[in-house]
Parts: sequence; C-alpha cells; structure tokens
Amino acid sequence: MSAPLTVIDHPLLQHKLSMARSAETTTDNFRRLVREIASMLAYEVTRDLPTELIDVTTPVAACKVPVISGKKLCLVSILRAGNGMLDGMIDLLPGARVGHIGLYRDPETLEAIEYYFKLPDDVEDRLVIVVDPMLATGNSASAALSRLKEAGVTSLKFVCLLAAPEGLAALQEAHPDVPVTTAAVDSHLNEHGYIVPGLGDAGDRIFGTK
Repeated sequence: MSAPLTVIDHPLLQHKLSMARSAETTTDNFRRLVREIASMLAYEVTRDLPTELIDVTTPVAACKVPVISGKKLCLVSILRAGNGMLDGMIDLLPGARVGHIGLYRDPETLEAIEYYFKLPDDVEDRLVIVVDPMLATGNSASAALSRLKEAGVTSLKFVCLLAAPEGLAALQEAHPDVPVTTAAVDSHLNEHGYIVPGLGDAGDRIFGTK
C-alpha cells in the first residue's frame, strides 16, 4: 500500500507557485517565492504533529494550552536545490536540526550519485522531513531516503514544490512508508528528465547559475 500523497491546493500557495513557474521571474524573486512556498508546505506537513497540554498563566488567568510533544524535528536538504527550501521551513520550525545529503544526477543514466552526507548525531530519534524542490525521476529522493533509513531514521516525510507522476510512482514503489507533500503534480517528464511544464532547473534558478 502506497503512503499518502498530499497536494496542497491553497489559493495563495498556488498563486506563488504560478509566479515561480514563469521564466520571466528574476533570481531574487524566485528565491523569495520558494522560501514562502516552503513555509506554507512546512505548515501543512506538520499538521499531524502530536501535542500535549501544559500550564500557562496569561495576563488574565491560568489555563492549560497545547504545545508540540513527542519527537523533535530534523530537516534534511537534498543538495543543492533543497537549500532553497530550508530557510522557509526554518522560519516556521526554528528549533529543528538540519542535515544535508549531497546528490547529483548522472546526465546519462539519471541515477543519483552521493557526494556529501551529514546528519545530527541523534537523527534516529527525530521525525525527519526531507526537502527538495523537484520530484522528477524520483532517483535522488529514493537514494536520500534509503541513506536516512540506513542511518537509523524510522520516521520520514518528503516535501517538494513539484512532482512528476513518474517520480511519485518510483518513490512510492521504493519507499511506500514515506508520505509525500507537494504543491502540484505536473504532466510528465521530458526526454531529459525535466518536469513538464515544471519550472526549469530549481537549483540554477535559486542560485542564479544559469
């Protein structure tokens, strides 16, 4: 059984995603939009976090109020484009630890090749939210999730701006236990492994490298 797929269709988020898709959007505006979209996705992907009641005294009266309980969070960025989402996620989750997985896609095979891996020491005790703007072939996401499981992580979620049906199918086949949250599922992948209509190369657009 496949893990849940959640597509966030909030009008404000969809508006920002549409602006990010445009080839006319400048690097600074694209970077800002990705950060803002990431914050909105962070809000949605943490919707099911457990809470507990604590005692608080307001200026008016004492009361019991809910706070997040249970496991602490860790955000893991798939380099390099995932870093464009990190700030937006951290804006909403300032106490989260951060890990990085460096992967690049072989231009011939489209397979993910790892070049960097750094996680908090206690990552196995945390809910890990993996972020990458694009879920295209699914190879990078699948490789990252496999490495995290090898490191002892048992609670995982994956968040992206855009997904292709091919990438979703690949990810759900490899990791049916990992829920996916995204802002949109696009039509298909082209012959170069890019999402159509997509928004181009997210890393190049975030960092202005092309």
